[in-house]
Amino acid sequence: MMKIAIDVNGVLRDTIGKLKQVYEKFLIEKNEDVEEIVDDFKYEITEPIDSLDISKFFKFKSKEEQFEFLYEEFPMHIFGHAGSTEMTSFNDLNDFYIEHRDSNELTIISDEIGKSKPATLFFLSKFGCQIERVLFFNSFTSDEILSSFDLIVTSNPNILINYPNKVIKFETEYNAEINSEYSITSLKELSNKIKEVNAKTIQ
Repeated sequence: MMKIAIDVNGVLRDTIGKLKQVYEKFLIEKNEDVEEIVDDFKYEITEPIDSLDISKFFKFKSKEEQFEFLYEEFPMHIFGHAGSTEMTSFNDLNDFYIEHRDSNELTIISDEIGKSKPATLFFLSKFGCQIERVLFFNSFTSDEILSSFDLIVTSNPNILINYPNKVIKFETEYNAEINSEYSITSLKELSNKIKEVNAKTIQ
């Protein structure tokens, strides 16, 4: 029995896409009518977004403002009401769960802080996620949690780089430069990719 983790951000949830919408609505559009730009500061998004370091692409006045925006003012907007990465993400996820629940231990994982945790639980509930185990991690607990899995399905560049022997890369714009032995572009491909991994392990 393999312990398989499936990451929320980038694999199940289009977090970056929703962040763009919320940022544009509540910061860019809200401040368009302000005639005077204080200290030459202007809210703006720099694209393409090719990493998860959002401070490089979403302009904030300070790190404190960025934290408040993400985790205090709009966590439910961003993390709870985001769309899925694909139209059929959760249908495919639940099909995968039904196929593998008896032969593998499946866990949903997500890198979350504060109020983004309940917002993420709402997101998973909203889309009808059937996987029972959900684990949150942060920079302090990531190694303890991630090292406990045999296989991690993720789009997160940090996980892809730090755990190269136990990942299946879900391809996105922000991890395109990272090579991985196993990769998928859709959750529909996951079952066959697991079989491929198992076949090589047996050899």
